[in-house]
Amino acid sequence: MTIADQIISFNSQLQFPGKLPAGIRVMNPFREGPGIMDIMKQFYKKFYDDKEPRQLILGINPGRLGSGSTGVPFTDTKRMWDKCGIEITGLKTHEPSSVFVYDVIDAYGGVKKFYRKFYISSICPLGFTSLQPGGKEVNYNYYDSAALTKAAYPFIVSSLKEQLQWNISREVCYCMGTGKNATFLQALNEKEKFFREVVPLEHPRFVMQYKSKTKSQYIDKYLTAFEEHP
Repeated sequence: MTIADQIISFNSQLQFPGKLPAGIRVMNPFREGPGIMDIMKQFYKKFYDDKEPRQLILGINPGRLGSGSTGVPFTDTKRMWDKCGIEITGLKTHEPSSVFVYDVIDAYGGVKKFYRKFYISSICPLGFTSLQPGGKEVNYNYYDSAALTKAAYPFIVSSLKEQLQWNISREVCYCMGTGKNATFLQALNEKEKFFREVVPLEHPRFVMQYKSKTKSQYIDKYLTAFEEHP
C-alpha cells in the first residue's frame, strides 16, 4: 500500500467511540460533506501515491471551513483549486489558516515538493462543534474543556498510533500551536514516546488573526524549523 492508500483508508473509517459532553457534536467531514470523500481521495492519490517517508505536522482538530470542506487539513476550497489543481463545485470556502499554510508551502517550493516531504494531520483527526445560543454552530477544540479532552484522549492515542505505523518519521513532529496544543502533545509524548522531539510552531490562525503584519517572520520560522530537522 502507498501512503495515499493508508491515509484514505484511515480517513474513511474514522469514528469517534467516546461519549461526548452535553452540547458538543462530532464533526466528521468525510461523512457529512457531499463529495468530500472523493476530493480527499483525489488529493492524496495526487500527492502521496508512493512509499516515501514523511515528516509529521500536527494541527489541533479539523475545522468546518478548512478540512471540513475538503477533507484535507488546512486546505479550503480556494487553495484546493488554485494550488492543488483539484476543483470543488458547489461550495466555496475561505479559511485564513489555509492562506498562511499555503504561503509557507509556496515559500518552501510549492505543493509537490512540500507534500513529498510532509504529511499534515491533527492531534484529534475528527473535529467538534458547539451549539451556541440562537442555534449557531461553532468550531470547538478537543482541549476547550477538560471533559472533552478526557473523552477524546483514547481516540487521540489510538489514531496517532495507527498513523505512526506508516512510513512517518518519529524523529520530529511539528506542532501547530505553541499554547494548549503544544502543552497537550508534549505531555502525551512524554508518556507515549511517539517522537524524539516535538517542535511547537505558531498556529496559522493565531498568525493570521493577531500577527498578520509580521506574517513573513512566521513563515521564515516554519522554514527554519524544517531546515533544522532535514
